[in-house]
Amino acid sequence: MRKIFGILSIIIVLFLIFSVLSGINVERIDIAGSTSVQPLAEQLTTEYSKNKPNIKINVQGGGSGMGIRSASQGLADIGMSSKELSDDEIKNIDVVEIGKEGIVVGVHNSNPVDDLTTDELKKIFSGEINNWKELGGNDEEIHVITREDGSGTRSAFESIVMDDKDIKNDAIVQSSTESVKQAVASDDAAIGYMSLAHMGDEVRPVKINGIVASEENIANGQYELQRPFLFLVNKDYSNATSEFLEWVKSSEGTKIIEDAKIIPSN
Repeated sequence: MRKIFGILSIIIVLFLIFSVLSGINVERIDIAGSTSVQPLAEQLTTEYSKNKPNIKINVQGGGSGMGIRSASQGLADIGMSSKELSDDEIKNIDVVEIGKEGIVVGVHNSNPVDDLTTDELKKIFSGEINNWKELGGNDEEIHVITREDGSGTRSAFESIVMDDKDIKNDAIVQSSTESVKQAVASDDAAIGYMSLAHMGDEVRPVKINGIVASEENIANGQYELQRPFLFLVNKDYSNATSEFLEWVKSSEGTKIIEDAKIIPSN
């Protein structure tokens, strides 16, 4: 019996030693921020990690505002943002543009309205236009779906569309681009804006000023509603983070970006 306990003790000690030694070289990269950028970041990190057993990467959302703060304060190795940074925000941060993405305005599949001008959008989201019949649609009150304050998608939409107007106070607020899509899909009088990469058959995209939201029209600049996908890093970042960012810009990383319907940056 003592012999058995002795063997078990040796096995446990060896296991603990192996666990400690094997963990010495493991490096962690924490990524946080924009929920629009998050799915692409997860795809990139999953592929990258396949050949990097000593790298552990954690990706979480929280919005562009969180991504900017996390990078600036060193709370995450990489912050994600889908909005441009102000001069104050860019202090102590290096900005790596992954690509550009379209913001799609979506309506319920049963809605007959298929083309809106940016001025009509502004009037809809500010509450100046309240009924679909004013736009050639059904006699129904328009239900406006928007993102929360701090969202990169909202910031870009406001910058491009709203000018000096505010989004109406009684707009329904959703916390992610996916939840906006689901809210529009379940309400035949709803309208909302979301990422092109998240578009599916659940909702129908509306042309803006006669232009379809497509990768080609985003790349050539004809489609106005577009914004950047950014990785943000504190200027004092690790070698592991640097190597990951270099890989993102490689042909392998670029292919993943293209497959996600994002227009890669040069």
